[in-house]
Amino acid sequence: MLPAFFASLQRDLLLVMRRKTEVLTALFFFVIVTTLLPLGIGPEPDLLRKIAPGAMWIAALLATLLGLQRLFAADHADGTLEQMVLSPEPLSVLIAGKITAHWLVCGLPLVLLAPVIGLQFDLPADAIGILMLSLLIGTPLLSFIGAIGAALTLGARGSALLVSLLVLPLYIPTLIFGAGAVESYIAGMGAAGHFSLLGALLILAMAFAPWATTAALRISLE
Repeated sequence: MLPAFFASLQRDLLLVMRRKTEVLTALFFFVIVTTLLPLGIGPEPDLLRKIAPGAMWIAALLATLLGLQRLFAADHADGTLEQMVLSPEPLSVLIAGKITAHWLVCGLPLVLLAPVIGLQFDLPADAIGILMLSLLIGTPLLSFIGAIGAALTLGARGSALLVSLLVLPLYIPTLIFGAGAVESYIAGMGAAGHFSLLGALLILAMAFAPWATTAALRISLE
């Protein structure tokens, strides 16, 4: 199954490299939102540090949403998705490769940008490290959950709006625990509990989201 997973991952990454605007759109959105907030709120360091975790997590969540509509749409339009369904390889493994590629394109760059954005909010270096770790655990979870919504709305009219309505409520626990980890650390209470919950959610998503996405795709293709 590993060769099929890596083949699906490599194919999606190669396609993204030919359409670099998709990557830049999510990055620019994240940078613009997190840059405008400090300018609009004011220069008070205490206030900026207080809102930083929530603001950066909300921006990361919305930036991830931008790429969900295109996760399966192109493959559905050119018939590749039907060939994947008919392939002898397990469809859930191929879907897991596509979800991983989505995170590498839309999630990992946000994690790498977090230190630069954190400086705008006057976050200390150790809090920025906690923020990066929370994003590193939480953004894959956003991709796994979002893939289920993208599969359910595949081919539907107004799918972009439907995806948002479906997945945003499911994103709330990730948002709470991700931002709460940084807030708890800054308050001196530690972030271990939040990381444990995020990690548990990620393990559950990795175990069940590819199969749920596969079932949703089969329903959408029928």
